[in-house]
Amino acid sequence: MFEIVLIILAYLIGSIPTSVWVSKSKFGIDIRDYGSGNAGATNTFRVLGAKWGSFVMLVDVTKGVIATSLYVLIPYYMSNELARTNFMIALGMVAVLGHILPIWANFRGGKGVATLLGMTLAIQPIVAMICLGIFLISLISTRFVSLSSILASVAFMVLILFVFDEKETLYRLFAMIVAMMVVVTHHKNISRIYKGTESKLPIFKNRDKRASS
Repeated sequence: MFEIVLIILAYLIGSIPTSVWVSKSKFGIDIRDYGSGNAGATNTFRVLGAKWGSFVMLVDVTKGVIATSLYVLIPYYMSNELARTNFMIALGMVAVLGHILPIWANFRGGKGVATLLGMTLAIQPIVAMICLGIFLISLISTRFVSLSSILASVAFMVLILFVFDEKETLYRLFAMIVAMMVVVTHHKNISRIYKGTESKLPIFKNRDKRASS
């Protein structure tokens, strides 16, 4: 029964609409009315600049870490690795769902990539750091957040299935779902990249682009 309470709590944590609250409290706007209309760190970077984009990304990653780590409140999971991993995956995925469909922001959230990274950091930090490295290298090289997110998610699947050869079936399934989910949620970005119309992230630029959005 307590597991259900923690799953609900994980969803509520994931639902914290960081970019929406920041844009409203600091700028008097709703981030979803500007740029791509997405309530995530990427759009915050584009509209409000690197300072607030970085802040939103950090908080959204932290949401994933905290929600996924709620298992520590149940002693049973501390000594049962298989059950712990499965429960962490459940908690993390619910938190990601909360980010995508946040109850605190009329169910209009972001794409969940930052929260997904936080979830992965909590479950398997080595894999998460490798994926983060791939993301950053791609981002610095191309300045396409969408492409970088896709490459990192596919790398996560490859690492889990083949490099680390995880034996837990649910974890392997989770890795495949993550890759597919990120690709599907970025299908419009893929189309824009192909057409050459995808916007690039203004790295290291602290600009407020509301006027041009």
